This record gives sequence, C-alpha cells and structure tokens, in this order.
Amino acid sequence: MPRSRITQPPPRLAVVDLGSNSVRLVVFEGLTRNPLTIFNEKAVLGLGRGLQNTGMLNEEAIGPALTVMGRYAAVAQAMGAERVEVLATAAARDAENGPDFIAALRDRHPDISVRVLTGQEEAMFSADGVLLGFPGADGILGDIGGGSLELVELDRGRATNAASLPIGAIRLADRAGGEVAKARAIVESDLARVPWLKRGEGRDLYLVGGAWRALARMHIAQTSYPLSIVHHYVLRREEARDLAGVVAKADRKMLAGMPGAPAKRLGDMGYAAVVLRRLLRATGARRVVFSANGLREGWYARLLTEEVRQEEPMLAAGRELAQHWGRDPDLPCALQAWTEGLFEEETAEQAAMREASCWIADIGSHDHPDYRSEHAFFRVLRQPGVGLDHHQRAFLAMVVALRYEADTTAPFLDTAKQLLDAVAVKRAETLGAALRLAFTLSGGTPVLLAGTALRRRGGELQLRLVEGSGVFAGESVQRRLDSLAAALGLVPSVEVAAL
Repeated sequence: MPRSRITQPPPRLAVVDLGSNSVRLVVFEGLTRNPLTIFNEKAVLGLGRGLQNTGMLNEEAIGPALTVMGRYAAVAQAMGAERVEVLATAAARDAENGPDFIAALRDRHPDISVRVLTGQEEAMFSADGVLLGFPGADGILGDIGGGSLELVELDRGRATNAASLPIGAIRLADRAGGEVAKARAIVESDLARVPWLKRGEGRDLYLVGGAWRALARMHIAQTSYPLSIVHHYVLRREEARDLAGVVAKADRKMLAGMPGAPAKRLGDMGYAAVVLRRLLRATGARRVVFSANGLREGWYARLLTEEVRQEEPMLAAGRELAQHWGRDPDLPCALQAWTEGLFEEETAEQAAMREASCWIADIGSHDHPDYRSEHAFFRVLRQPGVGLDHHQRAFLAMVVALRYEADTTAPFLDTAKQLLDAVAVKRAETLGAALRLAFTLSGGTPVLLAGTALRRRGGELQLRLVEGSGVFAGESVQRRLDSLAAALGLVPSVEVAAL
C-alpha cells in the first residue's frame, strides 16, 4: 500500500446524472484539481424514449429508475459520501409527468437534493466540467445526451454563450421517425437557430457525451491507437467528418461488426453521428477534441475553491502522485532547482514538463525493485489526471521509467514512443538520465542533493561535489554522469570542493 501523509480521510461526494437515456452514479474522493472517481455505475433505462411523441416519460422505465435510485442512495451512504445530489436533465424537465416522477423521488429520498436543471444550467455545468480538463479551451462545446444537445461557446477558458436544443440521440430518432435522412434536415434546421456557432471557424470542437465517446473508442480501435484513453483524444476535421459519415450510413448489423462499436448504443450511434457531421459544418471547426469530463465533473468543479481550480492540472497531478507515492515532500523542488539550466532555450511548456517530472521522479520507491520502471511508467501513463493530454502522459511516463533505469528498448516503452516525436523522446531520455544521476548521488534525499550541483559550462557538463557531505564520485556516479553528458553532447567533469 502507498504511504500517504494524509491524516484525515478525504471527503467523498456523490452525484447522480439522471438523463434521458441512462442514470449514472459517480462518487468522487477528495476535493483536488484532478477529480478522483472511486465509483461509477450506469443503468441504461431510456426514461426519455418516446417523449417526443407522447410528451411523457417512458412508463416502463419509471419503476426501474426508482429502484436504481434506491440502490444509488444506498451505495452513496455506504461509501460515506458527505454530499449526494441528483441532477435531472432533459427528460425530467420536458415531460408532462416529470414533476410527478421528481416528487416520487424526493418522497423516497428526503435527505437527498434533487435538482432539475434548465437547458442553460445543464450547458454551463458541462462547460465547467470541460474547463476543468481543458483550462484554456477555445472554441465550441457540444454535449450530446439522449434528450438534448447543449452548446457553449468557450473563449480561451471562459464560457460565454450557451444554448440547449432538442436533438439528443433518442429524441432526434423519435423526431425523425427512425429515418436518418430526415434527421439530417432536423439537425441542420435546429443548429441554424444558434448564429454564434459560426464563430467556431478554425477553432476546436469539444465533444462530451456517451454517444460521442463511443465514436472516439471506435476510431481508437480501428486505427490501433496506442493509448485507449478517450479524454484528450483528437481528430482532425476530415477524420471526424469521415468517421461520422460512415457511422451515419451504417445499419445496425454493419455497426455491430465495426471494431469498438458499443453494443448498448447501436441504435443511437447513427443519430449521434448525424449531429456531429452537421455540427462540424455549422462551426467550421478545425479539429475535434473529446472530453470525458462533462456535467458531473462540472458539478464537482463548483465544489472546489477558486485557488484549487486555478492550479495547473499537470503539476497538480504530479504533486498528488508525489504525496501518495514519494518518500520526501521536499525532494521534488530540490530536483527542479538541481536540473535548472540543464536544457538550453527551454520553453515555458518544457519547463513545466520538467517540473512535473521532478514531482513524479520518486513514485516507484515502494514498488518491487525488479518492476519499478514498468510500474511507474504505467502509473503515470494511465493516471486519472484530467488535464494531461496524451503527449504529456507519454513524456512523463517515459522520463520516470528511464529514471528507474528502464532499458530504452523495453517493449512497454513503445506506447510512449508512438505518441512522441524524436525530439521529445530525446529530451525524455536526457531528463531521465539526469534524474537517475540525482538519485544515485542523493539516495532520494534533498539533504545529500544539496551537497552537489550540476551545470553546463562551455562544452563541459560539470558535477560539483562538496567534500564531507556524504557524496562522492564513485563508479556508478561517474558512469551516469558520462551517460548524461553524452546525451547532451558535452564532456563530463567532476570538481570536489571543500565545505
């Protein structure tokens, strides 16, 4: 088990997303910049199926929905959730019998807050969730559910205009009478009512919602993409358009045979694809960026202090890993200062990546020594941090693996190499070598590291050691200094200074 310095158990918070197609409970642990989900369960009930034609919630789904909500209330209580809230969306707010259903829910669970969101509120919750994962998001956000499509304009990290349209996958199928060709005209007409969508020209289109995440998983499976993580997955405009076109034209049998196709969503995928294709046309977006964050994470984000929300998510993720898996809380900052100046003309982004590397450099300290490099690699690559794109995950994972002396030809590193260009791979190898030298000298303690210094001087890489500080240039130190100097194209030298 990891040794944690947290003395008080972190709070647990539960939210139920009561949607037109599914009902989902998510339990978060802690109130940190990168939400940690410790429970996630979904029931596909179709509460909103038929709503377009009847004006009512699906009668066959009401009983099961109340049963599922009873389970979710019990789970949240058993897990010790300090706060539990139900967020009801399009089906509950639009159906004639929606108020009766909500009243029954409140009668059964008087201690749980049940909130029926307006379309605007739903859109802004989704925007808060996306901005938690993409702090500088700039473009158009689309969140597709079973009953509605929420749209938000994002201006460099700030939500501005918002709209809600009745073209969720289930409702669109009902409105179109099950005809995909008719659905195209409906979507085009509804999107035309949102004039500010045109300002998406040349910007990003951020996609939220289970049906669109399913499209991303299909593309990942079909292209053998090396990382099976939808969050931050990116498609060029042409790729997204082609994918949506193929799915929109495919019948159920064809869809079922496609790699990665979701068995429970086959009936909705064509309509979600139609909405995506028309949204690409309406916005003129240059690329599509998939977000696993949405309404539920937006609810969570609103519980955070402003100070926490403003933290840089990659660095926050690094600090959280160090807190749970590292040995000395003062070591990361010492490593950051020790590696300062190692790279010439370092950009702000590269400096942040180096700092994050220093935070995670000791996270394998409690693992079996024969597997430290591999365990640390996958711990970083697959971490739940919502603000890390795939390039950052790959770079940091490679750095920490090499810090633990992974063989550069080890097969498990292939995932990172496929996601990085040659320059980034070289930089990761160099930074990994520097951190390996630092740990060899210091034993992972800032006190011993303080008796050393590393600097570039002309064509030399100079290692300065303070005599009597507990460090010396033994064979392993010299070998690792030589390796680092070779990576930098410099000549190594050692200087011993008196106290």
